[in-house]
Amino acid sequence: MNLLVSGATGLIGRRFARDGHERGHRVRRLTRVGAAAEDIPWDPSTGRLAAAALEGIDAVVHLAGEPLATGRWTARKKQRIVESRERGTALLSRTLAVLERKPRTLLSASAIGIYGSRGDDVLDETSGAGRGF
Repeated sequence: MNLLVSGATGLIGRRFARDGHERGHRVRRLTRVGAAAEDIPWDPSTGRLAAAALEGIDAVVHLAGEPLATGRWTARKKQRIVESRERGTALLSRTLAVLERKPRTLLSASAIGIYGSRGDDVLDETSGAGRGF
């Protein structure tokens, strides 16, 4: 399988890309700073992503965004967290939509904080959003 991973230099993405490779998949990283020949460059802040580079991808795992664990969550940091996820997801979605042969699967994840801190409450997809950032 030809697998594309955004956020492949992050905590979860790095592990996911490595595991995919070890399971025999061809893993390509969507990255702002390419380090390997297999990397596909993109820049969500400027809207740069060449659709042709994504042709032939079977599945996309989208994990990219401003790192959550670095620095204090100032108003500016929170803004970067939100904008990085909005811009990256929008750019990737628009680009995938114009492909001749679209990937069969798109999995996108961008943090786990929507439910807020609720102690020992059991939460699922029907639970309402929490408070705070």
